[in-house]
Amino acid sequence: MATASMYDMSRGHEDYYTREQRQKVVDHLSRQRWIDAENGTYARLSHEVPFDENGDVAPSNRVLPKSLPADAEPITKIFFDYYRTERGHHPRSINSTTARTATTPMSFFAFPMMTNIDMLAPRKALLVAGADAHSRYYSEDVQRTAPENIGLVIVPGADHVDVYDRKDLIPFNRLDTFFTENLA
Repeated sequence: MATASMYDMSRGHEDYYTREQRQKVVDHLSRQRWIDAENGTYARLSHEVPFDENGDVAPSNRVLPKSLPADAEPITKIFFDYYRTERGHHPRSINSTTARTATTPMSFFAFPMMTNIDMLAPRKALLVAGADAHSRYYSEDVQRTAPENIGLVIVPGADHVDVYDRKDLIPFNRLDTFFTENLA
């Protein structure tokens, strides 16, 4: 297995959620399931459920804004520059257009990714992360759990989305070697 720009959705960026917030999100998503069932359709919600200044769940039906505000924080900017431009836009991509179904995040809260990471062994994995990626620490955390089974390639000068499509930065040689040694 190999992955680029691994992201642990169960944790949220920088372990965003407190235990109290996680409970609020689960309660919100549980209520939303009933609303969706009663309406016979589904609502949309961003994958990281935001909170307002009062600490309440503040649903948003978009992952990214339609236009980039001048004061956009860096993570929004890199995702916008990929998903909302010709570079990575697709009309059916939830990151390019709207958001996921509102209850999709429930599975992230029900099954934290690192819970059974030890079950990966003895299989090998290779993680690729940009040196400047906000998500880099997820790959580093996984690699620390089993350094003998999980390789990590840090790509200098790359952010989270650069290793999606920047052919000059993607470490094809390392991926080729990894697959040749572990799948042959």
